[in-house]
Amino acid sequence: MLAYIKGTLEMKMTEYIVIDVGGLGYKVFMSEAGIEKLGNIGEQVKVHTFYRVREDDISIYGFNTLEELRMFELLIGVSGVGAKTALTMLAICEPTEFALAVISEDVSTLTGIPGIGPKSAKRIILELKDKITKEQQIEEINKEVAKQENKPTKLQNAIKTNSKTSEAIAALQVLGYNKKEIEKAIEKLDKEKLSVEELIKKGLILLG
Repeated sequence: MLAYIKGTLEMKMTEYIVIDVGGLGYKVFMSEAGIEKLGNIGEQVKVHTFYRVREDDISIYGFNTLEELRMFELLIGVSGVGAKTALTMLAICEPTEFALAVISEDVSTLTGIPGIGPKSAKRIILELKDKITKEQQIEEINKEVAKQENKPTKLQNAIKTNSKTSEAIAALQVLGYNKKEIEKAIEKLDKEKLSVEELIKKGLILLG
């Protein structure tokens, strides 16, 4: 599997780019917004990649940041959401905005994306929030087991959260980050002065 591709940008088309690496040209599908953010033809570029293999197709999808890659992986894991729809969402909705929409169950933000209707938006929110809930349930079970064994855990020393930090933590979980690592990052920030969106953005920087 390819984690990323780094090489010379040879071509920029509407839906894909071509990167030359040692004489091999890799065709990488990207969102229009992602392509615009890349450098000029002939410059060195690096894109994070998702390598998809199917019976009738092998494709590489590229992303400017790990957050975009995580968002793409989460979206294509939702029933009814394909790769093209996920790329369209990435072109219009920033990972931070997407995560906030899921946590706050903001259907209107998601339905503002071409190809996403009310049913699809609700399904995305339901499936991703359900994933977070299951992860939290597993953590609670581990916490109880640790208590019974009389062993201190990092969870017992977790930061005290208010609704603002809880939202930020949940939003970062939507983007695929581990809750323990998120709590470590959030602990370093000024939680009183920063808004939820600022906590998420700064959290992403620390986690990255």
